[in-house]
Amino acid sequence: MPELRVGEHQWSVAAGSNLLDALNHNGVAVPYSCRAGSCHACLVQCVNGLPADSRPDALSAEQRQQGWRLACQCQVVEDLQVHTFDPLQDGRPAQVTAVDWLSDSVLRLRLTPERPLRYSAGQHLVLWAGNVARPYSLASLPQDDRFLEFHLDCRLPGEFSDAARRLNIGDPIRLGELRGGALHYDPSWHERPLWLLASGTGLGPLFGVLREALRHDHQGAIRVIHLAHDASQHYLAKPLQAMAASRPNLDIELWTAAELPAALSQLRLVSRQTLVLLCGAPDSVDAFARRLYLAGLPRNQLLADVFLPRG
Repeated sequence: MPELRVGEHQWSVAAGSNLLDALNHNGVAVPYSCRAGSCHACLVQCVNGLPADSRPDALSAEQRQQGWRLACQCQVVEDLQVHTFDPLQDGRPAQVTAVDWLSDSVLRLRLTPERPLRYSAGQHLVLWAGNVARPYSLASLPQDDRFLEFHLDCRLPGEFSDAARRLNIGDPIRLGELRGGALHYDPSWHERPLWLLASGTGLGPLFGVLREALRHDHQGAIRVIHLAHDASQHYLAKPLQAMAASRPNLDIELWTAAELPAALSQLRLVSRQTLVLLCGAPDSVDAFARRLYLAGLPRNQLLADVFLPRG
């Protein structure tokens, strides 16, 4: 049986064991979220030995050369010594500059990093509050150089959201890896119809993408649809409607869960050149995507990021 070692802690594991489970089940707390190789919360560094890796494409060549692996995607096949991500040593320092509620369940968190962070609209970061980590999409733009903004869904209890509720202005926080998902804005889309469809706090990164499109003076029609549990959860309704008031090519639609079936049935493409960006919970993203494909949207014109539940 292979031996697994972390610091002074060493134990035997069954060959082929999932590395994330082997660590967490033996007292080495490694955070995780999606278990799909997307969020990168479970980064560990292999010091001696290497695991079998089912997602070698998930990390850069430089990261892999340094021994970093995603524990959720690895199996222990030989003796292995790993260094777990230490937010104090490996993370980037930042400070809380604002904590406020955009609705009764959406917490807006603004952070100022010690050093400026280079990022693009639609990317996400792993945030560390003490030893609790969670990936969150950026709702800000690099031009908002005073802060990084995140919209946290606090409807259900969770380790990070519970910790975030207790944060105060001036508190330290650590930043993990910056990741780029499917969501982005390409200036070459300038004349094409652009649809941004979000459920819940999936609106956060698309709010950034929208502002990036407007910053580039996007000329095609822009349609923003926000799906929420009920009307009180359209937490960016006012700023979106204010933007639409001065942009004749921008249309804002606010849907509730009860209205979804009827609204989806009426969804029609006005152009085969339409580009669609989706973000939110799996069921909502799937429902939007299925309807759009039925309406004739080519699959390569749909980009989606799914907010996977911790599991």
